[in-house]
Amino acid sequence: MDAVPEIRRGSRVLVTGAAGGFGEPTVARLREIGAQVIGLDRTAGDGVIACDVTDDAAVTAAVDEAVGRLGGLDAVVHYAGVGTPNDAGGPLEPDAMRVLQVNLLGAWRVTAAALPALLDGAGRRGGKGRVVFVASELAYLPLPFVSAYSVAKRGMSAYADALRVEYGTELAVTTVYPGYVRTPIHDEGRAVGLALEGQVLGQQVDDIVGTVLRALTAARPRRDTAGSRFGEVELWAGRHLPWLIGTVVARRVRSRAAAGVFDSSPLAAGLVRRLTGRSVPTVTAPVEQRSS
Repeated sequence: MDAVPEIRRGSRVLVTGAAGGFGEPTVARLREIGAQVIGLDRTAGDGVIACDVTDDAAVTAAVDEAVGRLGGLDAVVHYAGVGTPNDAGGPLEPDAMRVLQVNLLGAWRVTAAALPALLDGAGRRGGKGRVVFVASELAYLPLPFVSAYSVAKRGMSAYADALRVEYGTELAVTTVYPGYVRTPIHDEGRAVGLALEGQVLGQQVDDIVGTVLRALTAARPRRDTAGSRFGEVELWAGRHLPWLIGTVVARRVRSRAAAGVFDSSPLAAGLVRRLTGRSVPTVTAPVEQRSS
């Protein structure tokens, strides 16, 4: 990739999910290096504009306001997301569709709304604008009850590829693939007995924030990157050895089901019955949606 003007003092950056577990420290780090940052999140705050990324009009208005406050735009970072568990054979509404709307289409909406300002900023600087998508290793690592999340994150990766093809002369696009990081996005899974902890390589918030900052400040930002060295190995295997990863995951899921790991989760009742022949309750109460 050709050298691209780095995000540094005076650069103008928009961050979605800015009040979340990744967004808040990223905003703070960017401000420490002198960048101007405006965030988007569900609730307004200091330097954060309230925005529902599932609403076209709300996104257009919020991005326009952010660009106006910043006086232009040099980069966008996408963190906004929800992690509602779902059954791959269940209905789209409400849970699966909500995940797709926020995690995939929300990033698409914000990027499209920000694109004119990004291209204008790149032209004025004589370089390229930057877009960083924070996807997930779950885009390529199949696990039960995260089908909507995995589809959204793999779709995000495909959308990033499309941007490179169509706008690569004026945009540098990086996709980051975190492993498991303990942030509020996992609260919903824990609440219904479907915690991901221990199923995906564990990483720290600083690993991901640091990776995003490198994508923004490097002269030659990477196209795709995990959040750690071991994460790179796991991501590579998921992308290039899907048959092997699928076999390993299937065996692990069967073992966990036999051990009763999923018995406390009504959402997993069908899987437990199919794999073990045992019956568990199938009704669960709704849980509050949380962003990362």
